[in-house]
Amino acid sequence: MGRMTQVWRAADRYRGGDEAAGIDTRHAFSFSGFYDPDNVRFGLLIACNEERLAPGAGFAPHRHRDVEIVTWVVEGELEHRDDAGNSTLVRPGDVQRLTAGSGVRHSESNAGDGPLRFVQMWLVPEEFGAEPEYDIVRGIADGTPYALPGSRAVLHVRRLAEGERTAVPDCAFCYVHTVRGTAVLDGAGQDTDAAPHTRHEPREPYAPPALHEGDAARIPDAAGRELRAVDGPAELLLWEMHGEPSYG
Repeated sequence: MGRMTQVWRAADRYRGGDEAAGIDTRHAFSFSGFYDPDNVRFGLLIACNEERLAPGAGFAPHRHRDVEIVTWVVEGELEHRDDAGNSTLVRPGDVQRLTAGSGVRHSESNAGDGPLRFVQMWLVPEEFGAEPEYDIVRGIADGTPYALPGSRAVLHVRRLAEGERTAVPDCAFCYVHTVRGTAVLDGAGQDTDAAPHTRHEPREPYAPPALHEGDAARIPDAAGRELRAVDGPAELLLWEMHGEPSYG
């Protein structure tokens, strides 16, 4: 894996889902039938899916094992049910975590009358075969770090006013997902590679990359970087990761 910051545009996500069932999915990494051997993970992150569900649409009960699943609702209400007896509604501002561990079966559906949009992120756990766990943090405050139990990863939720800055966590791997608005990645210098992962031509002369809604940045060795909201407020999800998967 190269050590250059990479910008991945929303338009270049793999499209999935089931239009007839009211499900529109956009994958940032290889997922299911969308296999790219050069895009299977970044740090501990192996999936970052944007999901859009029509009213009444959802994913029937299905099984997961040995993965940490973190969900952030952007709009609407997500109903979660699992075979451990958990039944909750997840709303905007809540952080939901499902540790699949030795195995868990769950379903997800749109519980509201309007559209549902959420971002679901999968990470490799520190320990395999662990006891499944479920957690939800209601209305997490801006800037409050959420350390993922059983993983060397921390989620930072940032809601920036126009012109406001936030430091990129100093870590081996930082993944930035733009939920809303536009943010400029300052301090990136010439080590940013936007061309292979966007349908747009690279800027000449160099300008700091702007991340728009649905765009992502994959930043290795992230010390000294900042994100700055431009053209209005911005909502960002930043994953601070201190390692790569260890198998064996």
